[in-house]
Amino acid sequence: MAKNKDFKGVIPSIRFDEGDGFLLIAGPCVVEGRDMVMNIAEHINGLSEKYQLPFVFKASYRKANRSRIDSFTGIGDEKALNILKEVGAQFSLPVITDVHSPEEAVKAAEYVDILQVPAFLCRQTDLLVACAKTGCAVSVKKGQFLSPDSMKFAVDKVVESGNNRVLITERGTTFGYQDLVVDFRGIPEMQQFGYPVILDVTHSLQQPNQASGVTGGKPELIENLAKAGIAVGADGIFLETHPDPSKAKSDGANMLKMELLDELLRKLTMLRDVVINM
Repeated sequence: MAKNKDFKGVIPSIRFDEGDGFLLIAGPCVVEGRDMVMNIAEHINGLSEKYQLPFVFKASYRKANRSRIDSFTGIGDEKALNILKEVGAQFSLPVITDVHSPEEAVKAAEYVDILQVPAFLCRQTDLLVACAKTGCAVSVKKGQFLSPDSMKFAVDKVVESGNNRVLITERGTTFGYQDLVVDFRGIPEMQQFGYPVILDVTHSLQQPNQASGVTGGKPELIENLAKAGIAVGADGIFLETHPDPSKAKSDGANMLKMELLDELLRKLTMLRDVVINM
């Protein structure tokens, strides 16, 4: 079993180890185009160096879990995956992307370092096993419908398939029809499994199932939720960011405006120092 918080054990290519702060997983929701992705990656990469944070760049090459049939799903798989591969090579960064089927897992593994299993799919045995067998690190998001202790079985599916490079991501629990809440008790509970636990701040602030068919959100609470995650001892923070969320093609309603990221990371690193020294 991997040592909890062992970022290097899960992601060997990461620049800083667990002693240098929390793991940052960040980027746009989806690959909208090369220039946008490269600009965001360059900006966050600079901030990760400024604050000495281990950093994984995130972007989905394809969006599958959409409410409406006319929702944006991507610019084309090959094109988007090649952009993600270029990000990793140009900035010497590990890259993570979502996969939705065993076939996607095999294909995406040729381009990225970490495969992310979406929350809605965290019980899909074939998908978890396929991700494990690629040899990539596997990040499993906790389903909105699962208790924290139930995530042990999702983790076991990956580990028992021969891959102990696992991340667990908390992204809120369904509360009624149109809200999510984070039960912060779940973070230390899932850490007992022995793997890093990440708090997905922006998706935890979604407001799904809107009448328009487009998910809403509360981005004004990003700082509050991120601070709470660091205070309770989360091993990392996941967030999506965009230069202009109002024009983002996916999940803009709950993304952080990119110009706000520097100040947020400054506050989170200061808070992390206090928590570590308590």
